[in-house]
Amino acid sequence: MKPGDDASFREFAARKALTLRRTAYLFCGDWHLAEDLVQSALMKLYRVWPKVSRTGPADNYARQVLLRCWLDEQRRPWRRKENRSGHVPDRPDAHADPTRLGISDLLLHALAEVPPKQRAAIVLRYCADLSIADVAATLRCSEGTVKSQTARGLEILRAAVERREPAAEGSK
Repeated sequence: MKPGDDASFREFAARKALTLRRTAYLFCGDWHLAEDLVQSALMKLYRVWPKVSRTGPADNYARQVLLRCWLDEQRRPWRRKENRSGHVPDRPDAHADPTRLGISDLLLHALAEVPPKQRAAIVLRYCADLSIADVAATLRCSEGTVKSQTARGLEILRAAVERREPAAEGSK
C-alpha cells in the first residue's frame, strides 16, 4: 500500500471508528463484541483500501463489511455454546453507556429479540439514519426487501416492547 493510501485509511478509521462501534453495538448488544467486530471490519477494509478509496466514499462499504462480520459471527457455533452469564471483570468504558446512544434499555433489550437481518435493517434505517437506497446497498438487496424487512422487524420490536413495558413499569 502506498503511504498516501495508508494515511487516508488511518484518517478514515479514526473518523469513523466511534460510529461503526455504535452501529456494531446496536447489531449485537455487547460492547466487547462490538469492538471486535469493528476491529475485524477495519482489518478487512484495510486490505482493499486502495480500491475502495478510489471508487468514492467508503462509508457504505465499511457498514457493509461490519454487517457481514456480525452476520458471520452469528453463524459461528462456539458463540452458541459460550456461557455469557458471568461478570465481566474490567470497568465499563465511559463511552459504553447505552443511554449515550439515545436508546433506552427497554428498547435495547427488545431490539435483541428481532432476527439479525431485520435488526440490521432497523438499525441502519433508523439508528444510523440511512436512506432506503443506502440500506439496500449495505444489505445487498432491493429497496422493497429493505421495506419489508424493516416493517416485519418493527412489528416484532413493538411486540417485544409491549411485553417488556409492564415489567419495566413494575420495577420503578
